Amino acid sequence: MKQRLEELKEQLHFHNYRYYVLDQPLIADAQYDALLRELQQIEAAHPEWVTADSPTQRVGAAPVSAFTTVAHRRPMLSLGNVFDEEELYAFDKRIADLLRAEGVIQNQAIEYNAEYKFDGLAVSLRYENGLLVQGATRGDGVTGEDITSNVRTISSIPLRLQGEAAHWPAVLEVRGEVLMHRADFEALNQAQLRRGEKIFVNPRNAAAGSLRQLDPRITAQRPLRFFAYGWGEIQVQGTAPHTEPYPTQSAMLDWLRQLGFAVDEHRRVLHGAAALQQFYVHTEQNRAELPYEIDGVVYKVNVLAQQELLGYVARAPRFAVAHKFPAQEMTTKLLSIDVQVGRTGAITPVARLEPVFVGGVTVTNATLHNEDEIRRKDVRAGDTVIVRRAGDVIPEVVAPIIELRPEQTEHFVFPNQCPVCGSAIERPMDEAIARCTGGLVCAAQRKQSLEHAVSRKALDVDGLGTKLIEQLVDANRVKNLADLFTLTQLELSTYPRMGSKSAGNVVLALEQAKNPPLARFIYALGIRHVGEATAKALADHFVHLARLVQANEEELLQIDDVGPVVAAEIVNFFAEPHNREVLGQLEQVGVVPVEPDVQANRVAVTPFSNKTIVLTGTLPTLSRTEAQVLIEQGGGKVTGSVSKKTDFVVAGSEAGSKLTKAQSLGITILNEAQFLELLRS
Repeated sequence: MKQRLEELKEQLHFHNYRYYVLDQPLIADAQYDALLRELQQIEAAHPEWVTADSPTQRVGAAPVSAFTTVAHRRPMLSLGNVFDEEELYAFDKRIADLLRAEGVIQNQAIEYNAEYKFDGLAVSLRYENGLLVQGATRGDGVTGEDITSNVRTISSIPLRLQGEAAHWPAVLEVRGEVLMHRADFEALNQAQLRRGEKIFVNPRNAAAGSLRQLDPRITAQRPLRFFAYGWGEIQVQGTAPHTEPYPTQSAMLDWLRQLGFAVDEHRRVLHGAAALQQFYVHTEQNRAELPYEIDGVVYKVNVLAQQELLGYVARAPRFAVAHKFPAQEMTTKLLSIDVQVGRTGAITPVARLEPVFVGGVTVTNATLHNEDEIRRKDVRAGDTVIVRRAGDVIPEVVAPIIELRPEQTEHFVFPNQCPVCGSAIERPMDEAIARCTGGLVCAAQRKQSLEHAVSRKALDVDGLGTKLIEQLVDANRVKNLADLFTLTQLELSTYPRMGSKSAGNVVLALEQAKNPPLARFIYALGIRHVGEATAKALADHFVHLARLVQANEEELLQIDDVGPVVAAEIVNFFAEPHNREVLGQLEQVGVVPVEPDVQANRVAVTPFSNKTIVLTGTLPTLSRTEAQVLIEQGGGKVTGSVSKKTDFVVAGSEAGSKLTKAQSLGITILNEAQFLELLRS
């Protein structure tokens, strides 16, 4: 029986390592659970056999009243930062100058280990004779908090080291980051909402809050992960303390991985500042595809003997530096909350902010999404708020900092009348978005409808921008789309910043836009839920505008891209007398869409006919748009995500998660040359 217990413990440790560290499980979850249950049954019958390293002992420690302090045997120092290329080159030059002065190198480039800077909570794990005996936070670098019971609940942290016991160090202090994947963070917040409990601002705060729970049973329920990036005290058997068994940073990380720890699989050994800058740029461009948050990259001199020689300055190592990304979250003052009216009447609350530099731009406005979001976040004018901007995402207010809230603040009251036209604001029972009921009577909706209609993907009227449209609507000169085509050069030249030449160009552009393809014309109408793809599908199906105008929901539902909601919106749009009137006026001023020729649109059978294709990465010669056009001409359909229904993935350089997923699903992957060859076949 005892032998079977030891076998089960060994198997479970091995499968934990395969699942949480290598991400290469060998057995199904049900099989793992069966092994764990068997071990639990044996230990229940023989409690004297239970040891601290048993996989059953990850959960169950009693809550503590407070964390005790832990003195770090070797200080857990923070890193210095660089924020641009110039500072990076200066760092590299300092390192090179110091090592040359010591006679360690001549003219060769410095060798670095470049790795991701995880955005989580730094912790230290102490192992004695291969067994986990203590976990601690960084604290002030000299002392931290004892969180042993909590780190034991994290499945990616081994309770005992991998490999032969004879090869285990007598003492090993592993340092790394506890974090939470984005998907796990979202799922946790959804669960918190369902229970009516506090939601977390971001994955880092969620990880930190989970790790510092006084009740380890709560921590055990949180999807935390651990990545090792360094070490403190080491006593390899038969050697003095602090003696590393390998000569480089990269080799040491490989060793930690062998011992059972997850490490950064994206790390690289690079030479010189130029290679480091290239690594930084590539990482920043692709960070959105990572499953977890990072806030920069870290460069460490790779040779440990050189690290020792370079030493430390103040409270940071001289041999390492963090290259930080532009801040994606900042705090600022929320001055007021206004509402904006969109093209379809959607009422969107907007936070007016004290200017703050975040995510590479200065932000003065941020979306608050809708009424429910304002209530959920309890955001008020006068609050100090956290503002987020990731990549090209519209800035948003994440949360207020309640501790900094002034005493005199009031809950935001959502308006019941449109601030532009005074029409009633209504919110359908099954929707989160409130809408102005004024339609084109509302000047705000008119302006945005017209701006949409003349945009590049619609009628493509060059020179007719936002400012001019606002002036024309405010002057009550343009009430609908047809009115634009009655403008004259002389008339337009009287508007501010519109000379005779500019006015003439606008009139010429309007004249050239009078015969758009039917798909573009449908898109220009601004029917709710009808985007480019749906507009094209409608044009190809009905061919004639008159047939689309008369179509009922049953006919519309025959089209693949049209569901019940979209069908209802289309029918309602053309049933509205005002919209029919505008269509008649457009015809009177000479706006007649070009109907697709059935024969011209009949595509010959190609390898892409009726196939679903995903484009990812940067192709050598084709732009994404050019490749899409070629696919559609070949009878294929381009989608944005990879699934089991995907037939081909066309991949260029720096292809990310889409390529990885396609490989895992066994989908045919083509490079540009193979793609073009298939088109020609």
